[in-house]
Amino acid sequence: MFELGFGKLLVIGIIALIVLGPERLPKAARFAGLWVRRVRAYWFNMRAELERELAAEDLRKHVDSAKQAVHDVGAELRAPLPVITGETTPKPTNSDSGTMTPDRPHDGG
Repeated sequence: MFELGFGKLLVIGIIALIVLGPERLPKAARFAGLWVRRVRAYWFNMRAELERELAAEDLRKHVDSAKQAVHDVGAELRAPLPVITGETTPKPTNSDSGTMTPDRPHDGG
């Protein structure tokens, strides 16, 4: 998050020692650590709550789409079926001339 290496921490520590002095530095470090922990805990709680809300919203969307699919299938099943009759209609052929060709070649006789 803050990319603080050992060198940067050492410089911050030396500056804090010079500014605060050896008597107040431990108390200030505890205070800073306490606030860092509080901010970090607050951040993690907010992040976890946001992830839970997003997961709940995603789950809600999936449930709604599943309900819609069930409703569509139910409507399809309730639709009247076509009546099947004994009559059949011939299907048109795909040939260019419109005539049907025999399956076997003609012997010529």
